Amino acid sequence: MEEINNNQSEAPKEENVPQTAVEQPAAAEPSQSAEESNQSAEETKKKKCCCCGKWTMNHCLAACNVILFVGLVLLYVFHFTGVGTHSKYNPDASEPVIAEDGVLKIAYVDSDSLLAKYQYAIDLQKELEDYKNAQERSYQQQMTQFQNDYQTYLKTGENMTLTQQQAKEAELKQRADRLATLEAELTNKIMEKQMNYNIELLNRIFAYVREYNAENQQFDLIMRKTFVDSPTIYMNPGMDITDEIIAGLNKEYKTVKAKREKEKK
Repeated sequence: MEEINNNQSEAPKEENVPQTAVEQPAAAEPSQSAEESNQSAEETKKKKCCCCGKWTMNHCLAACNVILFVGLVLLYVFHFTGVGTHSKYNPDASEPVIAEDGVLKIAYVDSDSLLAKYQYAIDLQKELEDYKNAQERSYQQQMTQFQNDYQTYLKTGENMTLTQQQAKEAELKQRADRLATLEAELTNKIMEKQMNYNIELLNRIFAYVREYNAENQQFDLIMRKTFVDSPTIYMNPGMDITDEIIAGLNKEYKTVKAKREKEKK
């Protein structure tokens, strides 16, 4: 404190100068006025960070950019991985299966072969084809009849009275509008029937596979192999249980089919 007081007494009296201002030799420049000193102090404060008073504004912007980048990364992780957005706990789920000795028993079924050899799938496909052909025949018959009636009208319409012509044209127009929507309706019916067949077929296959697995090998995992969209590139042929599944499904279907035919009689 004594040294500071001595320095102050030796120096000429000046207005308060900010501590951050660079000290200039007394002989080089005149001392700053009070107004200029205050203005310099305000500019220095503006350059300092509002949080710590030590960093410049550029340092603050750099820090803010880093914080924003980290926030975006966390948002990306939460959004696309589901972390923190929902709970994975399901009170209704069964206890996880722990494989003995840490080894999973895995098998697979070739669904292409199954659909080609499973008699129920073959019968469903035939029923769908018959239904589709019947709908197409009905549409073609109505279209052919309409075209014949239209050509007949073009040939004999001039012999009709004006009232008869108007009535016939109104009838033909109504039939044409109906045929325009009939094709789309038939297509939707066929697609709906095929979807119902697929659901029924898959339910039967899945139910049998669960029953087979419970009574026989008790695999931990049974995969599906297809030629088009199989998730695997290679599977050990020793893991293939397709023939066993097909044989069991056909045996079950034969029993059910015989029972239904007997009930019809």
